[in-house]
Amino acid sequence: MSLTLDSYRLLGRSGLRVSPLALGAATFGTEWGWGAEQDEARKLFDLYVERGGNFIDTATTYTDGSSERLLGEFTRDNRESLVLATKYTTLRRPGDPNSGGSHRKSMFASVEASLRRLRTDYIDLLYLHVWDFTTPVEEILRGMDDLVRQGKVLYVAISNAPAWQVSRMQAIADLRGWSPLVALQIEYSLIERTGERDLIPMARELGLGVLPYSPLAGGVLTGKYGRDDLTAANAAVDDGTRRRVTVAGGALTERNFAVVDVVKEVAAELGRTPAQVGLAWTLRNPGVTAPVIGARTPAQLEDNLGALEVDFTAAQLARLDEVSALTLGIPHDLLAGDFGRTLTRGDMSIEARR
Repeated sequence: MSLTLDSYRLLGRSGLRVSPLALGAATFGTEWGWGAEQDEARKLFDLYVERGGNFIDTATTYTDGSSERLLGEFTRDNRESLVLATKYTTLRRPGDPNSGGSHRKSMFASVEASLRRLRTDYIDLLYLHVWDFTTPVEEILRGMDDLVRQGKVLYVAISNAPAWQVSRMQAIADLRGWSPLVALQIEYSLIERTGERDLIPMARELGLGVLPYSPLAGGVLTGKYGRDDLTAANAAVDDGTRRRVTVAGGALTERNFAVVDVVKEVAAELGRTPAQVGLAWTLRNPGVTAPVIGARTPAQLEDNLGALEVDFTAAQLARLDEVSALTLGIPHDLLAGDFGRTLTRGDMSIEARR
C-alpha cells in the first residue's frame, strides 16, 4: 500500500486534493503545558511540507490562539499551495456566552479572528468543532453558506456531532442549494472504533471525507504507556507531555493494553514501530481520507510518516481487527447477521453494485 504525502486524495465529494496524512497543529505552542516552541514547530511544518504534505489542521482556540498565529507566520511564502483547516465553536473568552457555540455570531467572529491570526483572506476548510445542542441547524448552514459566498471560506465541514444531525444538515443543504459539508472529523483508532457504527457509514453515503483525530489514541498506541500507569500515583505525574490528559481521559484500560500488545507484536514482525502500525491500520479504512497526526518533535513526525509505507498481511489485519473489535449494537448487528439477511432475501444471492 506504499504511499507518500503527495499521493493526494479527494476530500469527500469535492475536487479538493489533500495529503493522506494531515498535520495537526494542536502541538504548535506550549500554552497548554505541552507542545512545541516556535522553532521546533517550524521544523515540524517544514518537514511535513518538504515531503509533499499540503493539509494542515488547527482550530481557533488551539494553544490559546498560538497555533493559528504560528501557522500564519509559517505559511507566508506558500499559502496558496496549502489547504488550511480551522474550527469554530469552542469558547474564546471565559464568561462571554456568545464567544462560543455554533451560532452565527460565534461563527463570524471566530472566522474573522482566525483570518487575522492566519494572515490570510480565506480559510480552505472550516469545521463546526463541537456540537452545542442549542443552535438551529438552518442557522449554522446558512451562516456557513454566507461565508462561502463571501469567499472567506471555501469548504465547510463538521466534527464531534451526532450522525443523525450531520445527515439532517446534509439533506437540508442539498434541498436548499447551500454549501454541503465535505468532511467529518471524528476520533477514530484501533482503540476507538465506535465511529464504525453510524458516523463512518453515514459519511461514505453522504459524500463526507473522514479525517480521524487521535489516530494513536492520545499516544496509547505508541506503546509508551504500561500497565503501571493505571495507578493513581503514576497518573498524577506531569512530564511536560499529554500524558496526564491521556491518563485522566480513561484511555488506559486492560482492554486497550490488550490491543497494544497485538500492535507491538505486528510491529515487531514488520520491523516497524507500534505508532506506524496504528496509523497504517487507520489509513486502510476505505472511508478514511486522512488521519490527523500530532507530533511534538521532528523525530515523532518522521516516525508517523513511516506509516505510509506499512503493508499488512491478511493474517496481521485479522489479528488487529479481532483484538479491537466492538459490537455494533442495534440495529446493525441484526442487519449484518444471517438472520437479518434471511428476513429480506431468503436464500437468494443478491449482489449490490455501486
